[in-house]
Amino acid sequence: MKQYLDLLQHILDNGITKEDRTGTGTTSVFGYQMRFDLSQGFPLVTTKKTFLKGIISELLWFIEGSTDERRLAEIHYGDKAENLVGKNTVWTANADAQGKALGYTNTDTIKELGPVYGAQWRSWKGANDKAYDQLADVINQIKTNPDSRRIILNAWNVAEIENMALPPCHTFFQFYVADGKLSCQLYQRSADVFLGVPFNIASYALLTMMIAQVCDLEVGDFVHTFGDAHIYSNHMEQVNLQLSRTPHALPTMNINPDIKDINDFKMSDFELVGYTCDEPIKAVMAV
Repeated sequence: MKQYLDLLQHILDNGITKEDRTGTGTTSVFGYQMRFDLSQGFPLVTTKKTFLKGIISELLWFIEGSTDERRLAEIHYGDKAENLVGKNTVWTANADAQGKALGYTNTDTIKELGPVYGAQWRSWKGANDKAYDQLADVINQIKTNPDSRRIILNAWNVAEIENMALPPCHTFFQFYVADGKLSCQLYQRSADVFLGVPFNIASYALLTMMIAQVCDLEVGDFVHTFGDAHIYSNHMEQVNLQLSRTPHALPTMNINPDIKDINDFKMSDFELVGYTCDEPIKAVMAV
């Protein structure tokens, strides 16, 4: 994962100081791109332990089309929501903030995030309130018209942004089929590079692998393109620690080969093999 460390160093070397909506402050660059050959291993950051279960459960939640943070908890913990009071997910803070903004007093039970990623992927609201399943359409195009230049999923639904707990950061992605291989390019408008980007890399790499499997293709590249890529001011010590470490060899992600429908994947269908990593590096997420 030298590509990721190079991004961190690029921001330290070339970034400018910018304010942000959280009031934390960042060092930021505009415009950057990384490329990962998925046939060479699963791009999971190795210079700190990465929370893979959280990545997989969130991705399955998006694919399911859910926008309920308690449903994400069910997928992650494998239990019913009523048994998970006090159990957090990566979306808990945003869910609580959304609930307070809407005037809810019991944010332990009301965890609706508005029309965030899952809603846009599986039920984009268009003219006359018609719903579009973008993910199903993408898969159908890959299978039936793989040379199309329109194999695109867009989460930036302008008409619904004001109702979202958090406007989408990873906004737009496109698939490309060549030589029997599936590649994906993501455009991410805003990127918390220390905390969020390792999740984003692994999530979209895994999504590409899953879609390749259900479309009977091999994997190609995952290309990660950034708009505002930033390091928060309270993450600088952690970034410098991570940059002092040497990357390990990439692990392998095994996926249950029997799954041929994107809607049928579950947590037990994924096995990470050969993941050697350094100790976790903790940091506070800016909300």
